[in-house]
Amino acid sequence: MDFFIPAASAAEAGGGGAGMGMIDLLFIGMIVLVFYFIIWRPQSKRAKEHRELVSSLTKGDEVVTNGGIIGKIHKVDEQFLVVEVANNVQLKLQKGAVASALPKGTIKSID
Repeated sequence: MDFFIPAASAAEAGGGGAGMGMIDLLFIGMIVLVFYFIIWRPQSKRAKEHRELVSSLTKGDEVVTNGGIIGKIHKVDEQFLVVEVANNVQLKLQKGAVASALPKGTIKSID
């Protein structure tokens, strides 16, 4: 393996031109743009839509939770909801557990 060392030390150092720095900056800029448009922007849009959904929940709305439970909101508190999933069966859930709101009458059409 010692025969590689003299060749490596004898090789001339490449003179990196000023153009290389500009290409590096453009490459980093492109990575930042891809990260913004593919990851950060859609995620922040979904988070904003979910915050608006959770803040607009009222008594009588029909919802689906993240666990797939369908029910009608019976009571709304500051951080929690009481969701009626069947006759005389109520669950207390965090507001953030709501995945989506359903159109009125969806529960009756499923039964």
